Amino acid sequence: MRNYDNSFEVIEQEINENIQHILNKGLGTYTEKEALKLILSCIDLTTLEGADTNQKVIALCNKAKSFNTSVYNLPNVAAICVYPTFASLVREELKGTGIKTACVAGAFPSGQSPLLVKLIEVKYALDEGAEEIDMVISRGSLLEDNYQKVFDEIKAIKEYCNTVHLKVILETGELVTLKNIRIASDISIAAGADFLKTSTGKINPGATESAFYMMLTSIKDHYLKTGNMVGIKAAGGIADCNQTLNYLILVKEILGEQWLNKDLFRIGASRLADKIVERVSALST
Repeated sequence: MRNYDNSFEVIEQEINENIQHILNKGLGTYTEKEALKLILSCIDLTTLEGADTNQKVIALCNKAKSFNTSVYNLPNVAAICVYPTFASLVREELKGTGIKTACVAGAFPSGQSPLLVKLIEVKYALDEGAEEIDMVISRGSLLEDNYQKVFDEIKAIKEYCNTVHLKVILETGELVTLKNIRIASDISIAAGADFLKTSTGKINPGATESAFYMMLTSIKDHYLKTGNMVGIKAAGGIADCNQTLNYLILVKEILGEQWLNKDLFRIGASRLADKIVERVSALST
């Protein structure tokens, strides 16, 4: 891992001005209906509550399967995201749908467990049928400038995942500065992240446009240097269609339209899908 220099400057006002300039460009050739249907196909439909039950998870799977029917004629969501204890149930419920089984693992949401414990949980999720893993970095280590530890943990978990996609959650609301978000993004990509993800959804603020912008610029710089495409996932308090369209615009303008698919762009949400269905239905009348 290369050394990270804390001396570089991030000017928040300039970043916010850049974001506003990008958002002013709008959806371009996409209609609002087209953009919302694309977003629906990129959603990780999520339930991550202590009160989750088998019945609740089955109901979520049934909702996910309901979009691509004659009733709605919409695309399926990309994945269902749950705790590892529900992985085998979700995998069975989603069989034949093309919807992925995603699991948070590795001491989600705090990240405050030894690496050995994190690896055991990741292995359990994979053994239970998880097709994607969402891990969270050790924010305390990053804030102490212990970048090597953050790198080593991500690298070790990615080695366990092998070809299974690893989404690395930065928990941007706890990283204090935009500079830290950029450093965390660079470390995660260098350690093998297939996706960068904003938040666990367990703290405020969750996803923000400025944090998302910093992550996108890290992905873009990596792509320009290597040609390798890393995905991006916005998650944490996302329940508004207009807000979600802003994330799509930022991806389109910074990374390009080749990122606008479920293989490289995700939205983590629990309530957003219903709102998209409602909005698309209204636009269709």
